[in-house]
Amino acid sequence: MPRSTPPRGPRRLPRTSLRWAPLAAIAAVVAAAASPALADTIILRSGAVVQGTIIKRTDARVWIDLGPDVLVLDADQIERIDVSSPVESTERQRETLFSTVRDAPERSAREHARDIGSAVIKVSTPGGLGSGVILSEDGHAITNAHVIQGETALRATVWLPQSDGTLRRRDIDDVEIIAVNNHLDLALLRITHPDGKPFIFAPIQREEDLEAGEDVFAIGNPLGLERTLSRGVVSTTQRSFDGLSYIQTDAAINPGNSGGPLFNTRGEVIGITNMGILGGESLGFAIPARYVKDFIRNREAFAYDKNNPNSGHQYHQPPVRRRFGTPPDMESPASGR
Repeated sequence: MPRSTPPRGPRRLPRTSLRWAPLAAIAAVVAAAASPALADTIILRSGAVVQGTIIKRTDARVWIDLGPDVLVLDADQIERIDVSSPVESTERQRETLFSTVRDAPERSAREHARDIGSAVIKVSTPGGLGSGVILSEDGHAITNAHVIQGETALRATVWLPQSDGTLRRRDIDDVEIIAVNNHLDLALLRITHPDGKPFIFAPIQREEDLEAGEDVFAIGNPLGLERTLSRGVVSTTQRSFDGLSYIQTDAAINPGNSGGPLFNTRGEVIGITNMGILGGESLGFAIPARYVKDFIRNREAFAYDKNNPNSGHQYHQPPVRRRFGTPPDMESPASGR
């Protein structure tokens, strides 16, 4: 008697089959319609190729605009990404010593660290060290005033990109102090490229647009550990201390991070890290970009003169108020008092 074959019910395909089959089909359609010169190319681990416009990138996912739809890919599906429009092609507005960008694409911290991480420097003095960030191709950089306080012999350590994709570490002893603002805890420096080339520099956020929970990352030299990247979110956008507001973040900020940049997912400097709470975890603070831009624009008022230790403005604490209520000079005559 012939042996009967038992009926087979529905069988779930492996997860990889469910994922890769539609991606391959999409890739074929998109590749036929898109121009490689105008599209970003995503090469998948399966061998499939997707072409479209990347509208957002994080460490976990990539969003690709295919025209009629948006495709979301997990990072572990992707072998390589070739971006047709590099960050440098983004509309850039230059001011005297810094620049801003408009509609920069969102990318992962890893990609930003690769492309603009060399804009972060280490600032060393005989009394300690901190971090800084280059804001112009001719070597103007920002750090904290307390990093260089009372020091004139400064050294900047930079990491210069090489043609093979590596970075070359160089120390620069020719560091000029341009301006110091102790009230904001900011200092403007200028360094000279050892090879006479333009520096890689980071843009400052054009308009303050921050939200609690927004992804951010910091690059600096905590405790001398060079080129350390830490990630977190904006804990609050306005934390007040001594009449100034700061960005609070849970990204790790330690001694040595002072003066380094806090970046958003667009690669813009949204703040300059300057302090943490001793004994507290995930409590870091950064000076907002608006203060940095105002300081640079008005740097003449804080110009540093090595021959005059009192150069620039020092803001003293105001006297303590002893009487409360409306000051007599501000009372209205109509009040009868």
